[in-house]
Order: sequence, then structure tokens, then C-alpha cells
Amino acid sequence: MTNKRGIFDLKKDPTGSAAEFVQRGLEEYGLEAKAVIKGTLVAEEAIASLVAHAEKNGTLRVNVKKFAGSITVEMSAPGSDYSLTDAMTEADVILDSDVGEEMLESIRNIMLTSLADGLKFSHKNGYNNIRITIEKNRRRFLYLTLAALIAGTLVGVVLSLAGPDAVNGALNGYILTPVKTMYINALKIIVAPVVFFSIVTCISGFSDLNELGKIGGRTTLMYLFTTLIAVAVGAGSYYLFRPGTDGGAAAAAAAASGPAAPAGEDVELSAIDMIVDIVPSNFVKPFLENNMAQLIFLAVLCGIAVGMIGKYSEVLIQIFEALNELFMKITAMIIRLMPVAVFCSMSSMVIDLGVKTILSIFGMFATFLFGLACMLVIYIMLMILIGRLDPRPFIRKYAPVMLQIFSMASSNASIPLNMEVCDKKLGVSSKVYSLSIPLGATLNMDGTCVQLMVFALALAKVYGVTVSGSALLMMAFTVVILSMGAPGIPGAGVICLSVLLEQLGVPTEAVGLVMGIGPLIGMFLCMCNCTGDTVITTIVAKSVGELDTDKYMSR
Repeated sequence: MTNKRGIFDLKKDPTGSAAEFVQRGLEEYGLEAKAVIKGTLVAEEAIASLVAHAEKNGTLRVNVKKFAGSITVEMSAPGSDYSLTDAMTEADVILDSDVGEEMLESIRNIMLTSLADGLKFSHKNGYNNIRITIEKNRRRFLYLTLAALIAGTLVGVVLSLAGPDAVNGALNGYILTPVKTMYINALKIIVAPVVFFSIVTCISGFSDLNELGKIGGRTTLMYLFTTLIAVAVGAGSYYLFRPGTDGGAAAAAAAASGPAAPAGEDVELSAIDMIVDIVPSNFVKPFLENNMAQLIFLAVLCGIAVGMIGKYSEVLIQIFEALNELFMKITAMIIRLMPVAVFCSMSSMVIDLGVKTILSIFGMFATFLFGLACMLVIYIMLMILIGRLDPRPFIRKYAPVMLQIFSMASSNASIPLNMEVCDKKLGVSSKVYSLSIPLGATLNMDGTCVQLMVFALALAKVYGVTVSGSALLMMAFTVVILSMGAPGIPGAGVICLSVLLEQLGVPTEAVGLVMGIGPLIGMFLCMCNCTGDTVITTIVAKSVGELDTDKYMSR
């Protein structure tokens, strides 16, 4: 933690000098100019309120702190208790009093509203204290989830080794398992609408490749090409190492979560039956039965049709986009509770399954990492063979960005960062990256494809579900479609995996076996997905003559 302290004499009206102190502190911590200006203005208003109600024989104390990525401004001054909101309408520091009290109040309220979540006021021991959060730690959710992962594992190990069986059974049966089950059920609620509206929105936006032009067409084809490669890499990685094949782990998992199907029984239909079953008998049936193959069919059909109905297309696109945003928001709300679910899931898993199954699950994770490493090698080969580019400048310039994206764990949140790298470091024209990067965040989920293939096949094996050749082909098709419709937010992989498991006949509760390592999976997924987006963007830019090769090769 770093802390910059300032002490100011209240007799000399320190508002201006204290605000300058805050500004210097924010600049030294590396905030963007816009954030510095906004933070300084709000801090100046807050300081003015303290000064207006302070005892003139005291001192104003200002601290600008940076801890774990969060930046806060704390200030205190002796004085009687007062209402902060009322004080903001009384102080006249930034604006001239001739502006008018009504307008002054409105402007100051707008400024305070901009940081409403990060401004706290208290009165204690004769001092008025104001704390303003200028920038929250973007990795806070990641840290919380990883902490829950570690804590849940440790608690599970301690209970399994030292706790009485009766206590462990009661704790698992009445607290851990119910919480985990409720969270999985919450995911089930939004699976169907998230998949449906994501795919409809995606396809309705890019159904006419003629409008996208040469750049859009080449980008889309390249994304589809790498997606197919990623599906093959995921399946190949699984069949090379075959994680999750331990019989004891399978028995323990089945006992903990309930049997999916008789062990070793092929629950899949014939190829022709599966193809026929894709088309539902009515529109509501896929939603009621959670039949994802039929749901995807309807989504693709609706997405194509939306762009073909003339004047109503724009209205429908807006409706579908609004619904997509609605369920994305619900998803985000549910994902925020993931640390609690992760803690309960890991504790319950260790108590129920033991170390042997945990090692089996981390074997799946290692296989998944192997698949991602293969994709990174393939990206380099694509740059050489298709793009006719030297990959070394790309690796040198993009490697630091990969670490930043790794911590963000969100393809959507990484869009501005990827655009900036393409523009300032790689020399890609805005004509290309302004289309390719957002499109990639929607369509190109290579890491997700690897994850879905590895974990779905491994969990099917753990639960004794045999995946036939025809089922594997249908699974590959579903993975391609799911990757195109997967939201680029943390936790999206868990949702897509639950869809795939349901298609294979594996109980959705199996997601709980890998939920504990979900945060790690999400970070690696995001890094691979965004790297693929930037690689394809660079290759397409080179092919259409929109790459500044001098900037690309420069150091």
C-alpha cells in the first residue's frame, strides 16, 4: 500500500492547495487525465464542504491511497456533524456565486452522483470524515474468487481429515450442497434465454456478408477457420491424455451428485434421429425442455429471418438486443455470487470426492492448458503461412498485453485494449480493427471451444456416459454455435458447459466439479480468445493492404 499524506491549516482556507495535492497524487498513481480531472473536482467539492463546517483553529488532513489496485482519497477535519448533501449546495469554491444557487446545486449534485458509489461520509469523535473511491480494483472479483477457491479447498481438506463424519455430512447436506445447487439452478434459469438472444443478436447483425464488404467477409471466414481448428484441438487434446477416466473418481462423483445414466450406457440416439430432433414441433418446446439443439436451431432461424423482413428488421434487432442486454445483466448479477458458490463447491467437493478426484479434475485443467498452448502455436503458424508476417514483433509487443487481458478475464472488457494495441503498436488500420476486434469478441471464442470439448468429454467419462461418433460430431457443431453466441464476460464458459453437458446426457450438476477452478479457466480463456482476435485482425489487415508494416516491425 502507498499513501500520500497532506496536512493543511484551516485558518488559511486550504481548499485550493488541498485539491492540488490530490491532483498531484492521482497523477503520480498513473490515472488517466479524465479520471484525474473528475476525481480532483469531486475531491475539491468535498474538501470545500469540510472547510465550510470546520473549526478554524484545526487542521485538514488529506490522504491519497493506493491499495491492491484501488485508489481512494480520504480527508478529515474537526467540526460539528452536518449533512454532506446540504453542504455541497452551500460551498462556492469552484463556481462563481453569480451562477446562481439553483444551478450550482444541480452541477454539484451531478458531480457527486458520478461517484455516488464511492463517496462515504461519517462523523466520529468530533471529526467529519469523507472517503472517495476514485478507481476500484478491476481485479477485485478475480481475487475474491481465487480466495474462495483456496479457502474452500483448505476448509474441505481440514474437515475431511479432522472433522467427524456426522458433522461433515450435516454441514455438506444442509449448507454447502444447497448453496451450490441453488447457484447451479440460477445458472439454469438464464441458460436458454442467454444462448437464444446472444445467437439471434449475433446472426441478425452479420447475416448479410455483402454489407460487411471484403474486410468483414475475410475476417468472418478466418474466425470460422480458427474456431474449427480449436474444436479439433480440444477433442485431440482430450483423446491424447484422456483425463477424468479414473473409475474411483467416477464412482465418487456419481455418488455425490446422483447418477446421470447407467455407467457405460450410450445415451445418444442415432445420427438420423439427432438430425430430425433438431427441428422442434413448436416454438415453446425448446425453452420448456431446455433442449439446446432445438434452441440453437430456432436462434439461427430467427437471426437470419430478422435481417430479411424489411422495415421491421431494425425494430426487431433493437428488441432482441435489448433482451440480450437484459439477460446479460441478469447473468452478471448471478456471476457476482460466484465466490460464494466456488467456496461451497470446493469444500463440498473435497469432503465428498477426496484428493483422488481433485487430482483427476486438475488433470482436465492441465489438458485444457495443453490445448490452449497448441492454439497459440497455431496462431504463430497462421501468421507465417497465411499472413506472410514475422511473428516476433507481434509476440514482443502483444505479450505484455496478454498478461493484462489475463487478469481481466473478459473478452468484451478487453476490446478497447486490443484496439489500442492494433492502432498504436501493430500498425493495423482502423478500417480493419474497428470491425474485426468487436466481431471477434462476439464470434471468435477459440479458447472456449477447447475448454468445452475437453471438459465436456472428460466429465462425460467421469459420469460413465459414452459419447458415440455421431454424438461427437453433433457436439462439435454445438460447440461452434455456442462459441459464436457465448457472451464475452466472466463465467460465460460455465454457462456454455452446462448446455453441452445437458446435450450429452450428463447432469448439469457436474459443472460443480469444475466450478472451483472456473476463475483460472476464465483467465486463460480470455487470453487465448483475445490473442486469436488480434492475430486474425493483423493477418486480415495485411491481406487487404491496411497494415503499416514499418510500425509493425518497429520496436
